[in-house]
Amino acid sequence: MKPFSLLIKPASADCNLRCEYCFYLDHICESQKTRMDDKTLDKLVFSYMQTSQPQYSLAFQGGEPTIMGLPFFEKLIKLEQKYAPKGAVIANAIQTNGTLITDEMAAFFAQYQFLLGISMDGPPEIHDHYRKTAAKKPSHHLVMKGLENLNKHKVEYNILTLVNDLNSSQPQLVYDYLFDMGIRFMQFIPCVEFKPDGVTPEPWSVPPEGWGDFLIGVFDRWFKDRHEVSIRFFDSILNKMVFGNPTTCDMDKNCCQYFVVEYDGSVYPCDFFVTEDLKLGNIHTGNWKQFITDKTYREFGNAKLKFSDECTSCPWLSFCHGDCQKNRTGLKNDGLSYLCPGLKKFYSHALPRLRSLADQIKLERSQRRN
Repeated sequence: MKPFSLLIKPASADCNLRCEYCFYLDHICESQKTRMDDKTLDKLVFSYMQTSQPQYSLAFQGGEPTIMGLPFFEKLIKLEQKYAPKGAVIANAIQTNGTLITDEMAAFFAQYQFLLGISMDGPPEIHDHYRKTAAKKPSHHLVMKGLENLNKHKVEYNILTLVNDLNSSQPQLVYDYLFDMGIRFMQFIPCVEFKPDGVTPEPWSVPPEGWGDFLIGVFDRWFKDRHEVSIRFFDSILNKMVFGNPTTCDMDKNCCQYFVVEYDGSVYPCDFFVTEDLKLGNIHTGNWKQFITDKTYREFGNAKLKFSDECTSCPWLSFCHGDCQKNRTGLKNDGLSYLCPGLKKFYSHALPRLRSLADQIKLERSQRRN
């Protein structure tokens, strides 16, 4: 069985924030609490630990996973210790808005070496524009309190910035703000949401050319800091150049990378496609061998290569393979990625220096081996 990781949504779409651009905002159920119960958590950990993995990777996302509280993650660790094969390597990660991280929670994450991704769109005036609490209050100061607790206990974390219509025009400002905070591990992902017609972008979406301009602005800042700063997108390109495979799914040839597990045990192929027509089953009634060989799962994964005819002559195709399926306008008609103009602009600007850097890495690796 091909190795796979899990993206788990223990509270589903439920969240303590109401970020205007959140694609799960319409899925929050105010009248019903969506929470993973002990039986489902037990089944999830047990079944995953029955598979053979070089590393058991469990990432918790939402909504907001820390809504579950510290007891949930304490139960997780106990179950992993109970069910893990001898000598197993387990990696636990949480993507969180950071506003609910207490001192006690941070101490626990440090003890069990959780990796955290903290969502932050930039300085307060940028971050708070879209990222507000349920009471429509700013959230940046709450994130900073969470970071204080993580720093106190030396928890490993990175910052994930969603690049939207507002911050996309200020790449140097965003990068410098994070750098000056001491952040050395950064992720930048594009905010791309379409209206019901599947083609018209929502107003907060990053403009296609703006995505390219943002990446170029960050790249030029990063290049001088490259020995001390890791940016996931650039790292993935370098990994592709040096080792032949990227480290992010949007750059790969196939979308069969991981499984999403909802609070009730339902299984889906991708966090952006938690839809009834793509539901693969439930961990209470199915197993991972069934899910990974499921026709729907395989067809979804292979659809990555059903890109636009325009892509076939593109010199950058080997890096994006048509981009994430979520970003393709007119997806059912094998449409072109909404971000294509920006990606072309970035690759044209940055690849010469990235290729030179990749050659340098290859040479250094060869010298170390000799």
